Amino acid sequence: MLTKCPVEHHSACKSIYLIPGMAQIKSKRGEWLRDWIDFLFGFENKRGDVLDVWIDFAHTFSFPPQDFYAAVEKELANRKFPTMEMSREEFAEGGLLSDKRIYLRMFRERLAIYTCAAPFGTGYFFSCRTVYVPALVRLWHILAAILFFAVVGRVFLQPLRLTFTIIALVALVFALAGVLRNAASTALSDLDALLLKIPVVSTFYENWFREDTFYREDTRTLYITLVPAIVKAIADEITAAKGVKLVRQYETVPIVGDLYKPPRPAPQPEKM
Repeated sequence: MLTKCPVEHHSACKSIYLIPGMAQIKSKRGEWLRDWIDFLFGFENKRGDVLDVWIDFAHTFSFPPQDFYAAVEKELANRKFPTMEMSREEFAEGGLLSDKRIYLRMFRERLAIYTCAAPFGTGYFFSCRTVYVPALVRLWHILAAILFFAVVGRVFLQPLRLTFTIIALVALVFALAGVLRNAASTALSDLDALLLKIPVVSTFYENWFREDTFYREDTRTLYITLVPAIVKAIADEITAAKGVKLVRQYETVPIVGDLYKPPRPAPQPEKM
């Protein structure tokens, strides 16, 4: 029996009709192969999960993108959201030689929010997408760690001999693991911030040792919810000042997990 693809324009749907379960199997196989290629040959983690995206369009409208970004930066600065870095980055429209669009990037830990304001024909669009890029350990991270312990072992080998060198290296591994495990505590917040800035170490720390606490989950959810809403409000305000109404072209529901969904009401007994 053939079934219609439930999600329009889904990347796994290469035809309108699919054999049940086949798209999911192919998708998992493709993801598995891509994960292994990234693990072996990847040096920078560029893959992320798009948690939320929306695009609004205004007909016969024009506005300097830099002024829009400045308004967003000013509003977020006034609200004093903690530890959010903002920068403006260029992304190519296509290949290396294609034109580029400037995006405002708002970044906190592994959560990035990108907003763009740009002309489209005689109209104008505003977009905002929320991306979460997890810390992923690559093969070169492991090789760098092995090289580090090999150099340390070489230093200890001559004065301590082989047996005591092995004992010292094992003790060093457990000591470093204990420091990384406890670095995210409130008392060691400065060490936590330092570890996040050290290449290679930051990846191991975030992926293997840094606990995802309730506070981090709550804060992440607040950013996912509040920042895109602020961007949308500023876009509405700018277009409304010129008598133009934004039209929603595309939107997805933010993915925040089953934990944050409101509970369903219990079924009421039928009256006799």
